[in-house]
Amino acid sequence: MEKKDAQTTIPDNEFAELILAAKAHDSTAIIKLIELFEDDIKRLSKFIYLPDEEAVAEITTEFLEFVMQGEL
Repeated sequence: MEKKDAQTTIPDNEFAELILAAKAHDSTAIIKLIELFEDDIKRLSKFIYLPDEEAVAEITTEFLEFVMQGEL
């Protein structure tokens, strides 16, 4: 049985707008970014030797720091 690909995709220009809005501390954009990558964050948290909730929080924090400080 094939796994269904449940990942959400958005156009590049919409993603760029989300990044710019998040850098401007728009809470709605930040939440949308987290929701966009939620499945990936949960999947990656399984490879960190921390309780699941702590691993998800750590990845999310690092992701948001990258978005806010990165030159995207």
